[in-house]
Amino acid sequence: MNKAEIKEKINTEIEKTKKIIAEYKELSKPVAPDASIGRVSRMDAINNKSVTESALRQAEEKLNKLNFVLGEVDSDNFGKCVQCNQPIPLGRILFRPESSHCVNCAR
Repeated sequence: MNKAEIKEKINTEIEKTKKIIAEYKELSKPVAPDASIGRVSRMDAINNKSVTESALRQAEEKLNKLNFVLGEVDSDNFGKCVQCNQPIPLGRILFRPESSHCVNCAR
């Protein structure tokens, strides 16, 4: 697999992540206090909102990592673990393009 194909994979992952972020932002909007949904339902809505906000933060972090990795594809250090400097297996790069660590160092 060449670098152009890897860039395409990263760009695809960036687009998916942007869509997920948009969905999470929509889901994490505040619940209006005057909406008559009941006390238990309101508590569920507040709980769901906090879970969604956590997922949103993780998705935004992933997007930042993907954008960084996209800029690094053409560098000599692309595909090398930032901790041990060993090559990251291509399968890991394709499965988790935002990975900057090999499997051993990611533990």
